[in-house]
Amino acid sequence: MITRRETLGMMAGGLAPAVLRGGARRRPGDKPNLLFVWTDEQRADTLAAYGNHRYRMPVLNELASRSIVFGRCYDAQPVCTPARSSVMTGQWPHTTGCVTNNIPLPRQTQAMPELLNDSAYRTAYIGKWHLGDEVFAQHGFQDWISIEDIYTSYFSPGRDASTRSSYHQFLAQLGYKPDAKDGKFSRGFAVRRRLDHCKPAFMAGEASRLIMERRNEPWMLNINFLEPHMPFYGPLNDLHDEAEAPVPANYPGDAVEREPERYRRTRGNQLENGFEGQNLKTRAGWQRLNRNYAGLCTQVDLAVGQILNALEASGQADNTIVVFTSDHGEQMGSHSLYGKGVLYEESVNVPLLLHVPFRQSRKIWVEPPVSQIDLVPTLLELMGKKPPESLPGESLLSYVNGTARQEDHVFIEWHTPPNGPNARAVVSPDGWKLGLYDKDNCLLFHRDDDPLEMRNLYYRDGSAPVIRRLRQKIEAWQKRVGDKQALPA
Repeated sequence: MITRRETLGMMAGGLAPAVLRGGARRRPGDKPNLLFVWTDEQRADTLAAYGNHRYRMPVLNELASRSIVFGRCYDAQPVCTPARSSVMTGQWPHTTGCVTNNIPLPRQTQAMPELLNDSAYRTAYIGKWHLGDEVFAQHGFQDWISIEDIYTSYFSPGRDASTRSSYHQFLAQLGYKPDAKDGKFSRGFAVRRRLDHCKPAFMAGEASRLIMERRNEPWMLNINFLEPHMPFYGPLNDLHDEAEAPVPANYPGDAVEREPERYRRTRGNQLENGFEGQNLKTRAGWQRLNRNYAGLCTQVDLAVGQILNALEASGQADNTIVVFTSDHGEQMGSHSLYGKGVLYEESVNVPLLLHVPFRQSRKIWVEPPVSQIDLVPTLLELMGKKPPESLPGESLLSYVNGTARQEDHVFIEWHTPPNGPNARAVVSPDGWKLGLYDKDNCLLFHRDDDPLEMRNLYYRDGSAPVIRRLRQKIEAWQKRVGDKQALPA
């Protein structure tokens, strides 16, 4: 463990926030680079742009000050594989078939490098993939630097299950011995290493190397950190005190009327079993998890700082699109739950920063709700490629340019194969969120009046007109995107 004083000293000297001042001036016709940085399980409200001035996130907070900040961005489905499939392809989970975890992204489904289809670009992926064949290069990425070894049982036939990740090789070269019986380094082992031996630092070093090596050619670099995903433990556990990483305002928050039964069962199991040795029947247990979670967010921030410093040193900052987002959120005690997989805001709402230095250099706030399904068409447009008509999303630049949009509502899926409960949800520009479960209780919140989502209005008198209007929106979307999921009667 690193003490609070030691960490603050590091952040003050040598690891200060990166400031993208630009390098060589962008010339007309230059192909822009894409630096796509995302995390796993990071709530939107971990950043100052979304109201959190307590977490120590100086790098990402500074990046937000010169980015387009989307105030209410939603994932396509609040769990890893489905959400990732949508971020990487611009297709809905029901289209890719990645409707739950550990389903491989079909080879015929094109990811961003394949959609861009420009041989001038050098493409690389660093970090967690969770879309099948974890440690093997695929879907148009030429360089592949992996960090996860827990998915070998999901490798495709013919793949060598003894192949280990790049991070495994890194630890082995440092002299560490695998702690697991199957010859792997566990996640629990990795998070208990010194700061510069943890996954974020390893990834930052590899990303910085690639940026410098590719500085004379256009490139696309995707970097996906595992943190702040569980096990909610790391070398910066004690960086934030209780005031800086408080338990969420809607803790315990378990009095929501007619809450879905699946949520209640999940809560009961989590409270009974605890997590990482923490007693979640007590506020102190949740407090400890929140402090650890904040430390993991800072770990990512430090790594992003190193990457942005490399970008600056390479002279490419003026010609590099920078994206920061997460695959889904994290409850972290909101409604007495941890993890994701529910339609509460903390699970489905994610940060989204879009820094486009050759279009804007100041912060632009976008208030209407947006979806990650629109990321791929947005980036293709910025990189000079017309998005294919098969993509269901549309460019987010319309919110900046003031051009008309076909859709201003946001839709969210939930699948529980093989027999449900399944859900479809919609978030409206006027503050409503409707979640329809086929085999469980439904949800209706008006977030302008109830931002903590404590009052489920679905079963209250007077809600029928709103439910009818929003249900019609879901039905129209389903027809448009070929979604055949049945809605409750």
